[in-house]
Amino acid sequence: MKRNLLILTLGAIALFGLPSCSTNASTSTATTVATAAAPTDASLKIGGSSSTIGVIQTLATNYESTSQNTKITQLEPGQSETVIAGVKQQLIDIGAISKTLKPEENDGTLEFREVAHDALLVATHPSVKGVKNLTTKDLKAIYSGTLTNWKKLGGPDAKIVVLDRPEDESAKRLLRKHYLGKDLKSSPQAVVLRKEGELIEAIQSTPYSIGTFSLAYAISHKLPVNRLSLNNVEPTAENVKAGKYQMVRPIEILWHKNASESTQGLIKYIFSPSGTTALEKSGFVVSK
Repeated sequence: MKRNLLILTLGAIALFGLPSCSTNASTSTATTVATAAAPTDASLKIGGSSSTIGVIQTLATNYESTSQNTKITQLEPGQSETVIAGVKQQLIDIGAISKTLKPEENDGTLEFREVAHDALLVATHPSVKGVKNLTTKDLKAIYSGTLTNWKKLGGPDAKIVVLDRPEDESAKRLLRKHYLGKDLKSSPQAVVLRKEGELIEAIQSTPYSIGTFSLAYAISHKLPVNRLSLNNVEPTAENVKAGKYQMVRPIEILWHKNASESTQGLIKYIFSPSGTTALEKSGFVVSK
């Protein structure tokens, strides 16, 4: 029997009992993407922060081919705090966050385990021809707004469009940690996008733009963007494994200690050879 795959918003889940964890959390209503012709025996809700959408989609899609009589409801991405709260209250069966769960965030009801590492890619729209590598100095100049034309980097004579993320998001935190520094002021002309999916859409449709997002997502979706080397180190899984490419974030999976049998089945799949293979094919570096 074919499994259903539904998509709801984390905001909609919050309306049914989650406390507000972020003023930016979505409060949109649930949207049904697909329905099935036949009933199912089990139902699971999975969701994650916007930076983990690639992991969620990969696992849900591949589990579909191995599990019978299971309906998976995939939640639209939200804030990590909302995901954690949802799993605690058992409104979300399995959650994913792009950070290490802090001791103070676990009230004793959560089980968690790192599943993979996701490299962060600095990429440009295909219109930026002639630029293949950026140095730390280049990145600082671009993100601060002191360098505004691609021509100075060997590219076209066009204004640089910076697609940025909020300071509390993993992509911006890691950019600062490895390249920008904590005190660099961001360009006032930068377009700040709250969700990683929004940035991914924008970089594909905005000529001369630059942004930072999941390498695995770019690989698995074959995005037509220019993947840039940083200080002459290419963003590849091999370089991540070798420790050469350091802008990498952990992906953790969360579930409740009193998880259902169906939830335990999906957890078992995630950390099985089949789950590992699915993640690796999608460009993630699986944790050992």
